[in-house]
Amino acid sequence: MSGARVTGGVRTAVASGCELGEGPQWHAASGRLVWCDILGKRLHWLEVESGETGVIDLDHMASLAAPLDDGGMLVVGEDRLSRLDLASGAIERLMGFEGDNAVTRSNDARVDRHGSLWLSSMGKGAESGAGSLYRLHRGELSRLRSGLTIPNAICFSPQGEFAHFADTARGIVYRWALDAEGWPVGEPEPWVDVTQREGNPDGAVIDAEGAMWLALWGAGKVVRLDREGREIGAIVLPTSQPSCPAFGGPGLASLYITTAREGMSAEQRAREPGAGDLFVAELAVRGLAEPTLRLG
Repeated sequence: MSGARVTGGVRTAVASGCELGEGPQWHAASGRLVWCDILGKRLHWLEVESGETGVIDLDHMASLAAPLDDGGMLVVGEDRLSRLDLASGAIERLMGFEGDNAVTRSNDARVDRHGSLWLSSMGKGAESGAGSLYRLHRGELSRLRSGLTIPNAICFSPQGEFAHFADTARGIVYRWALDAEGWPVGEPEPWVDVTQREGNPDGAVIDAEGAMWLALWGAGKVVRLDREGREIGAIVLPTSQPSCPAFGGPGLASLYITTAREGMSAEQRAREPGAGDLFVAELAVRGLAEPTLRLG
């Protein structure tokens, strides 16, 4: 497996200025990249072909808007899952999500190869062990694991035989074997130890060659890891807190990267004026088309 070239450099896609940008998702039906500002309680979108952008204000924190198989989107919110009409901005609550737990909010999420959604919760103050990992399969929510602090890096091998996730606070990326229906088998195994690297593991996505693109929060880069977890490439950003990458655009040849300015001092914000913006890198390797989410 070769290292992927960055063919067009890294540029600002949208100067969105998110406090905590997260959850970029390619909405193929509309040609839009959709991402969240969790703390700003907003959904942002970019129509890639025209360059048009927009913002949808929410009344709660949200971390992902996943494309549904009926053309809408499922918004993963701090205490609820909701259906969104992207064209009109209308939003309808579907079910609660840790609605009885005021400590937590939603965090990382991604649709698996079976059209089911893996999603996570974490403490609003990153309380130790307050987070959990779930799977929403055909409309039914199941808890897969608890006792996590900041669950992140949810992504899946090309054939769906493995899931990955990280606990950012522990600096470990795990690999978890899956059965033919996409359910975990046995215990997750530590796959990559990031504690000896600069930064902490945040969001991740798998490319068409089976390599992982992992955002390193605090290090200002997204690294590419081969199937054995070895670093074989990197994208360096002009800001230190990348949160999550996602492939999008024509041919899934563009890697979009959300960033954040959460926790930065006034001095650091002045040094990193692009903190919180959406960035994009044109790559020689392509992404994998992710299934739309099936609720039934």
